[in-house]
Parts: sequence; structure tokens; C-alpha cells
Amino acid sequence: MPHAAQRTPWPPLEAITLEREPVRLRPLARADAPALVEAARDGELWKLGYTSIGGPDTMAAWIDQALAARAQHRVLPFVVEHLPSGRPIGSTRYLNIELAQRRLEIGNTWYAASFQRSAVNTTCKLLLLAHAFDTLGAVAVEFRTDERNEHSRRAILDLGARHDGVLRHHMIMPDGWLRNTYVFSVLRAEWPAVRSRLQARLARHATSRAPAQS
Repeated sequence: MPHAAQRTPWPPLEAITLEREPVRLRPLARADAPALVEAARDGELWKLGYTSIGGPDTMAAWIDQALAARAQHRVLPFVVEHLPSGRPIGSTRYLNIELAQRRLEIGNTWYAASFQRSAVNTTCKLLLLAHAFDTLGAVAVEFRTDERNEHSRRAILDLGARHDGVLRHHMIMPDGWLRNTYVFSVLRAEWPAVRSRLQARLARHATSRAPAQS
């Protein structure tokens, strides 16, 4: 059967640390609140209407909600650390974890504005996808985003994910907006091509940043 897969459910996912220059993804902790407030302050990211990011007055609660969901094995949240500076610059997570179906979503991703459109996001996605497919043996990995977030939609497609459809009025946002959610995915059979695509992008980025040779 060309689409056969193991039916053994995953055990609950354990907190892990993933690392590749220039980032480290480590488990989120309550003590990260002050540093993440400073990261979110770079761009005042909590003011974006189509994302859910803790701000100066709400970061502690945002982290507590993530840790409560982790205790229920529903999410696995990470802090994104910038290795050269040693400071947190954002957050990402596995969520919508379906242990029986061996699939999950990568989302709730944000970075300080000065690190956006850099090698950081590509590296994070490569780490998370590699762990999901190569270590966990995922069947599929999803990405979801607000239809208003055109930059995110383009970035997900640029990773090599495919557009699956739209969940209409999928979420009620904090301001009452009825969010239509765009859904994308990468299947296990598509992962080798996506991995090569991401590695090639990182190689181009490294070349563009390399000092000129005399």
C-alpha cells in the first residue's frame, strides 16, 4: 500500500532542546517572561491583530497558558534563543498534537522585528520539521495562519508546504474578529524535498553574508 503508516500512537511528547546556528530552541519557562517582553517590544508585536503574543502586561499569563497546555500534552512550546548574543528573541511551538494520528502543527511563532526575514525562521522550521519527521516519524505537519497575515501565508508556501484549504470563522480573536484560518501541510513523502529547499536557502543566506575575499 503506497500510503501505509504505523498505527501505533505516539507517547506524550517530551520537552526537548534543538540547536543549529544561529538558534537554540529550548523549553519555555516562566522565568523567560522578562526577556520575551523585551523581544516582543522590538516591533511592539502584541499590537498585531492577527497574532496572539504576550505584551508587557500579559506575557506572564501567556506563558502560564502555554505551560498549562504543555502539562496536558496539547502543546510543546519553545523559546527561540539567538546563539551569538545568548538572548531570547521569540517563541514557537508544536501544537494540535494528535498522538493517535502521528501529526502535529508548527505555529504560534514570532520573532523580534530585527530578526525577521533573517536565517532565524528558516533554521527554526528546519529543526522542527526534522525532529517531527526524522525523530518522531510524523505522518504530516501542519501550518495555520490568519488570512489577513499575507506575509505568513507567503512564507509558509515558500517553505514548500501545500495549501490544504480555509477554515472559515475558525477562531474568535481577542478583538472579536472572526478569523478565517488558512491551513497548509507537509506530508512525510514531501519532507525530503522540503528539507533540501530549506538547506539550500540557508546556504544562500550564508553565502550572502560571507565577507568578500581579497
